[in-house]
Amino acid sequence: MRMSQRKVKDNVLIQSGDNGKDALQRIIATLANKNEEIQNFIETLNHTLGRVQVNSTQVVSDLEEEFDTIYSILDEMKESMTNTIKQETVRKSHELQNQLTQSTNALESAEELLEFANNALHITDEGEFTKAAKQIKDRVTMAPAFRLTMKLKATDNMTHLMVDFSQERQLLQGLKFLPVPRAPEIVLGDCLVIDNDVTVTWRMPMEDSKIDHYILEYRKTNHEGLPRVKDEQCWEVVDNIKTTEYTLQGLRFDTKFMNFRARACNKAAAGDYSDPVTLETRAFNFGFDSTSSHLNLKLEDRSVEWDPQGGKGVDSKVKGKENKGRSGTPSPKRTSVTRSPAPRGVRDRFTGESYTVLGDTSIESGQHYWEVKPQKDCKSYSVGLAYRNLGKFDQLGKTNTTWCIHVNNWLQNSFAAKHNNKAKNLDVTVPDSIGVYCDFDRGQLSFYNAENKQLLHTFKVRFTQPVVPAFMVWCGGLTLSTGLQIPSAVRSFQKTENGLGGSNSSISQQDPSVACDICFYDKLPSVDSSLMP
Repeated sequence: MRMSQRKVKDNVLIQSGDNGKDALQRIIATLANKNEEIQNFIETLNHTLGRVQVNSTQVVSDLEEEFDTIYSILDEMKESMTNTIKQETVRKSHELQNQLTQSTNALESAEELLEFANNALHITDEGEFTKAAKQIKDRVTMAPAFRLTMKLKATDNMTHLMVDFSQERQLLQGLKFLPVPRAPEIVLGDCLVIDNDVTVTWRMPMEDSKIDHYILEYRKTNHEGLPRVKDEQCWEVVDNIKTTEYTLQGLRFDTKFMNFRARACNKAAAGDYSDPVTLETRAFNFGFDSTSSHLNLKLEDRSVEWDPQGGKGVDSKVKGKENKGRSGTPSPKRTSVTRSPAPRGVRDRFTGESYTVLGDTSIESGQHYWEVKPQKDCKSYSVGLAYRNLGKFDQLGKTNTTWCIHVNNWLQNSFAAKHNNKAKNLDVTVPDSIGVYCDFDRGQLSFYNAENKQLLHTFKVRFTQPVVPAFMVWCGGLTLSTGLQIPSAVRSFQKTENGLGGSNSSISQQDPSVACDICFYDKLPSVDSSLMP
């Protein structure tokens, strides 16, 4: 009967075709996940077994060190107290010896005077007797025996130097392992991740008055759960925390999550770690795309700098086009120094005076934030967004596929928002650092003063394809800060304005082909174009 039922089930599974395969694939996926969990647990067990031996050796060593310390203290105290007894013995002996010497001398003097007095009794001559009697009287008056103190200056009692070790003996006999503090419990609901700060809060399962401090450990990870042992990064340690809360400040969130654990410590021992918790720390991370960089731009990690000696790999035809019809002082980039030509695909990405470099990560959805800090002496720079199909001669803000704010400190200062070759002056002070906020889904690009979160300008855009961060630098450099959460002040402002903040100073665009109703700088300052991008 059972065999026939099994055959029926097998036939049903076979007849179901794709549905049966899907079910089997789900079973296989479940088994694979369970196998990975078991393997991870086995690795954890092996790792823990190894640590038991290591930690056991360590606590034995610590115990021996503590006892050696006690022995050393007892030896020092014994030596000190023995010296005290010896000093007291010497003092008393000296006092008594002096008294003994004085008494002996007094006795000898008294015996001599007694003999003299006895002899004087036999003097018959009255004059001689009177003379001897006077001498005896004078000597008795000055005799040491009558000036000698008959009281001991020191006693033989040494009980004042006795020590009662009964309490100490009881304490030592009652010596036992100090209770290890219990593991704290991290209160996940009270933990806070905001503005690239992480506040972690924990509590003790029961009150422990002997806790001296806490230790908090954290590590970055891209695993939502706990990573496998072999994939673990080292824990970073924050020691000597006196409260049950700690805030890590100024972090860069270059991973999706962070693990945290805490332990309590008393004067002698550290307790077990709390169960680790995982907090989400997602942020927008990107770098400069070296394959998109103009040859006059030098990239180093998170910075880009204009390099006047870097563009000599450009074809002579391109240089001829750049110089054609121009006069005045040549641009600093035109020097006699040469460098090896880059591969053609890289070399031609941006050329001419499009001193541009793009970010290496596209934005296709969601909200993102990053900051840019220019060098103090930077002559000209732009910060914004662009489609990847930006032409190699195109400059940021001068096409309908780029949006930026532009700062010019060359000859005539200007600070403007630019798009589609139109510009709007920004009547605010140029900040030391600029924050860029992009809400792709709502079609919003906003620029902020990164220090005080003052809104500088907002573009309203209907993005028709993914965008990338874009930068232009001339005669100076920029430093990029990524891995940043959207600041709470920016989130609050966006929520208040419902995504329309700064509309009075915005350049709106409903479609890339629609011109913007803004003030257009059709008459730029009279400046040699070879000196200014």
